[in-house]
Amino acid sequence: MIELNKTQKTVLKVLKDTYKKDTVTRAEINALVKKKVIKNPSWLKSDKYKVDRGVYTLNVDSTADVESKVEQPKVSTDTKAAYIVSSLTDNVVPAKDTDFVNFGNYADIKNIVKSKKFYPVFITGLSGNGKTLAVTQACAESKREMIRCNITIETDEDDLLGGYRLKDGQTVWQNGPVIEAMERGAVLLLDEIDLASNKIMCLQPILEGSGVYVKKINKFVKPKIGFNVIATANTKGQGSDDGKFIGTNVLNEAFLERFPVTFEQQYPSAKIEEKIVAQKLVSAGKSDVKFAHNLVTWADVIRKTYNDGGVDEIISTRRLVHIAEAYGIFKNKMKAIAVCTNRFDDDTKTSFVDLYSKVDSGASVEQILEDKKNAEEAEILNEKNSDDDEDGEEEDMNV
Repeated sequence: MIELNKTQKTVLKVLKDTYKKDTVTRAEINALVKKKVIKNPSWLKSDKYKVDRGVYTLNVDSTADVESKVEQPKVSTDTKAAYIVSSLTDNVVPAKDTDFVNFGNYADIKNIVKSKKFYPVFITGLSGNGKTLAVTQACAESKREMIRCNITIETDEDDLLGGYRLKDGQTVWQNGPVIEAMERGAVLLLDEIDLASNKIMCLQPILEGSGVYVKKINKFVKPKIGFNVIATANTKGQGSDDGKFIGTNVLNEAFLERFPVTFEQQYPSAKIEEKIVAQKLVSAGKSDVKFAHNLVTWADVIRKTYNDGGVDEIISTRRLVHIAEAYGIFKNKMKAIAVCTNRFDDDTKTSFVDLYSKVDSGASVEQILEDKKNAEEAEILNEKNSDDDEDGEEEDMNV
């Protein structure tokens, strides 16, 4: 057994002081080497101190033989985690979407993300209207790290904060996405948060910005500057009365109160939506401004009918993008619309495809809605006349 020399001890201290944790990645070591803060510690970047792919422990016994290849037998029966490890060893800044077109609340979301202030945000809106994409692209444009966590009814404290995992025959503590975001000063995106159960209440102290005590490892985690929480949902945390979003739950009022602001995300205006679809068509290799216009007109009619209670389904911006991408693959407009509306029941799909045919023939939104209104009025009148005829026949029979 030989002791670590003075240089090796100094390297360990610098790494711990710089990154404030018990493990370090190869990239983090190389970053300090490149800045000439330390000399390359090849002795540390060895299998002896490796706890995960590209991750090394800093809990090195000062009396350990750093050169010997002989491993001493382990006699410890301690069941606690040997190391605290991170599964995120690379940069997690989202990639920029070259087709992205900002609209709605994007500017406000970007300002919050860019400020690096702790200011939790709740974003609500119908499915497929760009809630998640807005947060992702705000982080990409601001060069901010973002960790996305998709919430389900099964999501619990272990999924969010972390838990014990078995790696290479050792029990280690694996940080969850919340702890990772706090320690990195990243934006934590809680997607579809209204699907959560009351187990989400473990985030209460975190939403106050004061840090959290992780009792399983007896450690208090304080958020780094830049950490923030953004949640997206199809409802406002009050459940779905119309049953449109099955599985959404009523969230605790105290939990919702910890979000200072709520943004209501609407579908983009027709002009903006045309730009989005046209841009996606160009990327798909099928530039067609008229097709983009027709798709948006078609979606507009369906949404207005949906809002009036005339149909139970809706065409989202995401669905229009899917159609544009399908057109690029299949090279056929009607086939693209058909395969992208197959998810609806047969009656709805047929009516949607027929409606597009009307739009494609040159009918305007107003004309289509007026024709639909007249058809409904005529149907009601026919039913009334039919009922009157039946009543008249009954009276004649009685006479």
